[in-house]
Amino acid sequence: MIQHWLAKFLRLPVVVRIFLLASFIMIIFGYIIHLIEPSNFPTVFEGIWWAVVTAATIGYGDYAPETFAGRITGIILMIVGIAIVSSYFVSLATVAVTVQAAYIEGKLFFKGNQHMIIIGWNERSRELISSMSKKNPSKKVVLIDETLETMPTELKNVHFIKGRANLDEILLKANIHEAQCVVITADQNRNELYADMNTIITLLAIKGTHPTIRCIAEILTSEQVDNARRAGADEIIQSNILTSSLILNSLESHSTMESIMNLIRNSDNHHLLTCEPVEGIVGKQFYEACNLFFKRNKMLVGIKRGEKTHVNPPQEFVIQPEDLAVVITE
Repeated sequence: MIQHWLAKFLRLPVVVRIFLLASFIMIIFGYIIHLIEPSNFPTVFEGIWWAVVTAATIGYGDYAPETFAGRITGIILMIVGIAIVSSYFVSLATVAVTVQAAYIEGKLFFKGNQHMIIIGWNERSRELISSMSKKNPSKKVVLIDETLETMPTELKNVHFIKGRANLDEILLKANIHEAQCVVITADQNRNELYADMNTIITLLAIKGTHPTIRCIAEILTSEQVDNARRAGADEIIQSNILTSSLILNSLESHSTMESIMNLIRNSDNHHLLTCEPVEGIVGKQFYEACNLFFKRNKMLVGIKRGEKTHVNPPQEFVIQPEDLAVVITE
């Protein structure tokens, strides 16, 4: 029986073991001094109080042993108790430093919920995290990356986890079962095909762990778009196509395109987003929908129908129930 309890005690964290040992010593010495000098220490609590004050080297002087046996007990308490109490505080500080180091190095589990998981550290993820933090500082973000050695940002709402996102242990460390969505960015340090293959493998791992979680994946090659959909991507961002389109428009429009890009880049209060049409818009023509959105401080710029997005369609364009509205809003 004693060996069983001893084994359980030794399995406890070091700080807990030292704290329990120190508490036991304070109680024992408090009880002993009460037995030795009952007039000076009328209750066991007064004895424990004296033992704690003595072992902590505070020395208020409100209680002090007067007999020879009491003073011998005090000497033994000083030799044993001070060493154990000092060890406790040293262990406590060590644990705090170790936890802080583990947090910075991405080794700690994330215990929050309704958070966003972003996979891959690059300029796109940096801008995404920065914009989200400005818009909603309380939104928790878990960043997973295998190349970083330490936390890349000082934002309080970001939790860094070092590792490969296609491993179940890393996804569980990010608490994927309680996450709201996952964003997978392409690894720019690899060739496009290999980066897309890595994204697809990560998608398979995520959907295998949490089949219903929303996944947004960046794909670099058109050939891998269908594979990404088969792997479970709810939305696919083809960044190379978007970049090529912007470059082509810039070549054709010269200085006009530059001013548009600067406007988008410098805007902190407006965001381009896709949402379902509000009630009353379905069946109306595009220009009528534009007026309705304008009254609500939103600008309707296009309609997404299936896989095709109609930017600034004809005024007679009729909105259907399955359409999505592309708007600029605050």
